[in-house]
Amino acid sequence: MATDDPKVLVSTEWLAAHLKDPDLRILDASWLLPGVEGDAKAAYNAAHIPGARYFDIDDISDHRSELPHMAPPIEKFMSRLRAMGVGDGHQVVVYDNIGIYSAPRVWWTFKLMGQENIAVLDGGLPKWLAEGRPTEDLPPVVRDRHMTVRRQAHLVRDVTQVSSASKLGDHEILDARSAGRFSGAEPEPRAGLRGGHIPGSKNVPFTTLLNADGTMKSPDALRAVFAAAGVDLGKPAITSCGSGVTAAIISLALERIGKTDHSLYDGSWTEWGAFPTLPVATGDH
Repeated sequence: MATDDPKVLVSTEWLAAHLKDPDLRILDASWLLPGVEGDAKAAYNAAHIPGARYFDIDDISDHRSELPHMAPPIEKFMSRLRAMGVGDGHQVVVYDNIGIYSAPRVWWTFKLMGQENIAVLDGGLPKWLAEGRPTEDLPPVVRDRHMTVRRQAHLVRDVTQVSSASKLGDHEILDARSAGRFSGAEPEPRAGLRGGHIPGSKNVPFTTLLNADGTMKSPDALRAVFAAAGVDLGKPAITSCGSGVTAAIISLALERIGKTDHSLYDGSWTEWGAFPTLPVATGDH
């Protein structure tokens, strides 16, 4: 059950109570891994929470990079959000169609752009639907709204910074992928990547942070998960995954327990696993 915090996580009850607030903006950030059947945009068009706009993670990204859905340039983020009618003075709630999966990536992107008033919907669209709450298939009425962006560079890390952190051991590098992918026993979903993990990183599969109904665990339960994974919460954290999406679930969980000194490795394993000169560890540690 979410303890409602409009800068981190809000419940379906909270969203239902605020649905008609004039300064509320809702984003559907549903996203599918490459190779997974389905069409997230088509599903949004068929049924979404009333008033929701569709946030396309692959489109609102840095297309100058060969890596998938890297954080967008400031100007692109501002123009896309303005066209969606999202800007200064709005409280944003973002959700996805799995529960808590891709929505935290958009939450992190907003934080990177200096936007504080954004929360993830706990349990997402599945919980909303399970409770019999309303949906619609209408496009939202959009009015331009200016957005002031101040990029928070400390919230993102590149491969050089992560390599340094791996060597020095001065950060906890937390990997959201499954245990099989972390150890190298399971193949990566993207072709051409080596198996294994960044040396010195700890495995915190994003699924361990969630309840069976797709909601996020309580702060105490989250702390227990981090403790079980051997994470020293006294160190600053760098979150990582396959391509920078589910890493943001760890970032959200850290924020939920009040830990704010965390950043996200945007290139994640798609970058690290493709560089033959970067070291790779296998096994559980």
